[in-house]
Amino acid sequence: MNKVFTDAKSALDGFVFDGMTVMSGGFGLCGIAEHLILALRDSGVKDITVISNNCGVDDFGMGLLLQTKQIKKMLSSYVGENAEFERQFLSGELELEFNPQGTLAERIRAGGAGIPAFYTKTGYGTVIAEGKETRQFGGEWYVMETGLTADLSIVKAWKGDRAGNLIYRKTARNFNPMMATAGKVCIAEVEELVDIGQLDPDQIHTPGIYVDRLIVGTHFEKRIERLTTRERTA
Repeated sequence: MNKVFTDAKSALDGFVFDGMTVMSGGFGLCGIAEHLILALRDSGVKDITVISNNCGVDDFGMGLLLQTKQIKKMLSSYVGENAEFERQFLSGELELEFNPQGTLAERIRAGGAGIPAFYTKTGYGTVIAEGKETRQFGGEWYVMETGLTADLSIVKAWKGDRAGNLIYRKTARNFNPMMATAGKVCIAEVEELVDIGQLDPDQIHTPGIYVDRLIVGTHFEKRIERLTTRERTA
């Protein structure tokens, strides 16, 4: 089975439809599948539910799909760097389900592991717990959260082989490994493609069995979400 495609558009072919749910790896702009995001935008797909830690920035990452109003709902933990996100949410154009960051990560991991629900202390007694089942264990109260899955997961890796085995680099690993397991279909974007057998098995983060297709992307620019500097002192 050939998993390697020449470009993002062809890799997405047959897996994109209106109303779909998409998991998008990344934290801020670190570890995002930028070429696959662009191809999603250019496909014209609409009414998407996106599960992602955040929604990029106004002119990069998933924020590009906000500009074209292709996203109907976001499940996120942080949205503070995107003015268009704020505008659409406050105007009622965009649905938002906020999740504590650790809870979001565990919901995705649970979905990929086939776990329908779990209990966590996080959010008990707050608006996060409203409408959710709560239960006491060992004298402590917990909130039940459900696992998350998606029709499509798009992830970004540092290296991949032709079988779809992936290695992520440093903090760019973030949400990518668990999202790769939680999508009905997973498409990976890699910076470097090698032949089967060239990756150290002990270093593989996502086994190829989870990856359906992959592309090689050219990444000339490593964008920083917010650059903060200080004056040099003598």
